[in-house]
Amino acid sequence: QLQLVESGGGLVQPGGSLRLSCAASRFSLGDYAIGWFRQAPGKEREGVSCIDSRGISTTYEDSVKGRFTISGDNARRMVYLQMNSLKLEDTAVYYCAARRFTCSRSHTQYGGWGQGTQVTVSA
Repeated sequence: QLQLVESGGGLVQPGGSLRLSCAASRFSLGDYAIGWFRQAPGKEREGVSCIDSRGISTTYEDSVKGRFTISGDNARRMVYLQMNSLKLEDTAVYYCAARRFTCSRSHTQYGGWGQGTQVTVSA
C-alpha cells in the first residue's frame, strides 16, 4: 500500500524559501511518479510539480516555473520541492502523491496521499 509523508512546511516571508520533503514507504520510487499538489482554503486542489519514475521528466504549474524545483533521491525514497521567491499566493497545504510511472495533471490519478504540510507566506 502506498504511503507518503510530507514535511518541511512553515511560515515564511514573501521572497523567502522553503524545502518540502516527501518520504515514501512500502514502495519503490523507481516505479512511481511523484506529484506535488496544493490546496488553499476555498480552492480546489491543484498540481504544482511532478517528477516521473525515472527522475528525468519534470513538470511545473505555470505560476511556479522558475521558482520551484522538484528533485528525487530514489535510494532514500525521498522527493523534494525547493521553493524559492515565495509569494503570498503560494500559501496552501502542500501534498505529495504517487502515480505509476508517469505524471498526470489530474490529482484523481494519484494515490498514497499524506496529511499534507502547511506553507504560509506572510509579511
